[in-house]
Amino acid sequence: MVDSQVLARKWRPKGFSELVGQEHVVRALANSLEQNRLHHAYLFTGTRGVGKTTVARILAKALNCEQGVTPTPCGQCAVCLGIDQGNFVDLVELDAASNTQVDAMRELLDNAQYAPVSARYKVYLIDEVHMLSKSAFNAMLKTLEEPPGHVKFILATTDPQKIPVTVLSRCLQFNLKQIPPLLIEKRLAEILASEAVTADAAALKLLAHAAKGSLRDALSLLDQAVAFCNAVLDAANIRAMLGGLDQDYLFALLEALAEKDGAAMLAIADELEAASVSFDQALQELAAVLHRLALAQTVPQAIDESWPERDRLMRLASRFTPEDIQLFYQIVLHGRGDFSLAPDDYCGFTMTLLRLLAFLPGSPSLGRQTTHTADSMPNIGDVVNRIPPDQPAPEHPVEHNSPNDAWLAVVNQLKLSGMTRMLAQYCEAKSFSSEKIAFCVAEMHKHLLDKSYQDRLKSQLENYFGKPVEVTFSVGSITGVTSAVLQDRDKLAKQSRAVDAIEADPFVQALIEQFDAKLNVSSIKPIE
Repeated sequence: MVDSQVLARKWRPKGFSELVGQEHVVRALANSLEQNRLHHAYLFTGTRGVGKTTVARILAKALNCEQGVTPTPCGQCAVCLGIDQGNFVDLVELDAASNTQVDAMRELLDNAQYAPVSARYKVYLIDEVHMLSKSAFNAMLKTLEEPPGHVKFILATTDPQKIPVTVLSRCLQFNLKQIPPLLIEKRLAEILASEAVTADAAALKLLAHAAKGSLRDALSLLDQAVAFCNAVLDAANIRAMLGGLDQDYLFALLEALAEKDGAAMLAIADELEAASVSFDQALQELAAVLHRLALAQTVPQAIDESWPERDRLMRLASRFTPEDIQLFYQIVLHGRGDFSLAPDDYCGFTMTLLRLLAFLPGSPSLGRQTTHTADSMPNIGDVVNRIPPDQPAPEHPVEHNSPNDAWLAVVNQLKLSGMTRMLAQYCEAKSFSSEKIAFCVAEMHKHLLDKSYQDRLKSQLENYFGKPVEVTFSVGSITGVTSAVLQDRDKLAKQSRAVDAIEADPFVQALIEQFDAKLNVSSIKPIE
């Protein structure tokens, strides 16, 4: 019985034309081979699985093919077959990770003076070259600078910054890029067609994104998927294999958010906890769904019709405004950033969900025409300033647009602290006058309705109006426009403007462009 070969080895490219996503490297090498402008040392850099060793072996074949130096080695001669099979005597492969010492390098260089046995060039392929010791690098410098005419060095590394500049300056450098998911997806489809394995488009998308730019990782995942799914690849099984979150949970969360159903959102969080789902991953995938919702709203054609949840996504996109989606996306990203500060992952996740709910504008109609973004949310200072500070409070606050407007104009003028202040900030006024006030708080804040806090708030209101006031409290449905929410929106708007100002600064943009700098958004604080 012959053992089957893993896909990563079976489908390793044999020629430049089979390489995926490295056209810039292929073009430079092909032109130099056609013009016979050969260098004595090549350095290939890039992350794992992008083709460094593969390109090196193809280059070795191109240099030594019996048909002559060519960018299209025949693949049939003894040289090409020997290199493909890994037993060609004039291709010396050294793994620097396991041969770091100077003695191994001296032995290799001592043999470099001898002519190749049967090939045109003796090729030394040193993988993970950055692992060599300083003494080993020093030993190879002279030979690397002026090697015998029959010797070519091909170096490969995932970390070129650890290679001495004296070595870098003696090599032609080629940086292999991470491979885009679309190219990986296309290559996987080609391989599966040749292997006679059935797969749906959504399953290939999941595999391509999970590979994170590495085609070798993608082929290893594909091997695993074929075994896991019994040769019929579908999105549900691939997601289960990858340990991904069932998209139904995410859509159910957003649908509950659209209904302003906090209890349903917390119930879904409990289900995720029972299923031992990573809450950090859940927020990461929720951000991805919000991104697709934004695309569905602005560029619907960007949503692939093969995506299984497309119809559900389009329906959900109509239930939020574009401003809502942008705000939710920022909240989810900030939620992930706050995970390390949360008491535990469940608290961090559920607090992010509650924040989504708190910032959802309180209009009962989800098809509203007037939207409230972070930049257009009313500033609590503007509301308070409706009452001039040097004049007595009006006898009839109900002259405001609504009872809650009148309450918002008063709350920050009360001398409150601690839990009493928190109660006031989460209260919404159902009725408000100098004789009678009815407050309502949401179910999630009912723990604030301690009798002592209620009495203190009532006392401050009576001091404010200068006479007894009937104050009642209840728990129920509110629109969400409370003092606490408005303050949070104001802070978020200021933070957003501060980040935009820094990102738009020409000096900052120059640093990012010239030095590949990254902006630490969490360190930006608005000037009060």
